[in-house]
Amino acid sequence: MSGTEPVGELGQLARFDAGPHLGEDIETDNIHGAEDFRPLNKHRIIARRFFRNKLAVAGLCVLVLVVFFAVAVMIFSPYRVDDLDPNVIGAEPPSSHHWLGTNQAGADVLTLLGHGTGLSLLIGVLVGVITPVIAVVYGTAMAYFGGIVDRVLLFLLETLIMAPAFLLIAIIMAGRSAGWPVLVLMLVIFGWMGTARVIRGMAMTLVNLDYVRSARYMGVSSPRIIWRHLVPNIASLTILNVTTGIWGAILAEVSYSYIGIGIKIPDTSLGLMIAQSSDAVSSYPWLFWTPVCMLALITGPLALINDGLRDAFDPSSHAGGHA
Repeated sequence: MSGTEPVGELGQLARFDAGPHLGEDIETDNIHGAEDFRPLNKHRIIARRFFRNKLAVAGLCVLVLVVFFAVAVMIFSPYRVDDLDPNVIGAEPPSSHHWLGTNQAGADVLTLLGHGTGLSLLIGVLVGVITPVIAVVYGTAMAYFGGIVDRVLLFLLETLIMAPAFLLIAIIMAGRSAGWPVLVLMLVIFGWMGTARVIRGMAMTLVNLDYVRSARYMGVSSPRIIWRHLVPNIASLTILNVTTGIWGAILAEVSYSYIGIGIKIPDTSLGLMIAQSSDAVSSYPWLFWTPVCMLALITGPLALINDGLRDAFDPSSHAGGHA
């Protein structure tokens, strides 16, 4: 193996550009005529493989519908989250006035569900996007600079990993003034360390390759080398961590809200709705099962999308068919 050939998963991804699937598409285009010739780049091949995975596409469609539902309810619902129907005594089952019924206070469940879904998705997206970015910056910096920089940053990383994250989040979120932005901040602070260690290991296999060394000898700046040569080779892992990060952040919000240290009134979320209705499952089942079903409609499709992306990035997988 030469010094310039990527290894492991990165090698598979690098060979993906020149794999037999690309050659097959070029030959097929030549049959129809030279004017139809259009070479496929890596991004187009990955997109084709993803969209040929029926389960992944189905998950993406369901997730888009969930987002559309949340936005539509927040814009078009005639009720607000804090609106209480004075004509309702106790929880009311679904009716023409309240399509998903009301809770014990007389609030419209459909409105609560739309706003709660939107806030849970917002928390998931913010945490899922920010944490991989921090992990990429930290992990590639450790691998690229090495030496004392790597040892110091690794020590700080392992110190944060050993910190009692759950206890610290519980103490901070127990305050009355702690809102959902504080929860996002806490999840970001304690959510990037594991990914950073994995990225460091992958980046260390790249920093000694010939093209990275050549860029150093030519005087290319360190940030440019990291951005142009290291980050693209770990893009697949980063993208996969975005989907798993969104999924994990939503479940974390539900878990913290369920035990009373997450989202609090006047905000609402899926976790808060589940917590408020968990003691009335038999009496008012629609209050409990509507947020639970919505949670399933979010986490299930996210898992399918993650599997589809993983198969699309893996040239040895046949789940996406030929490009």
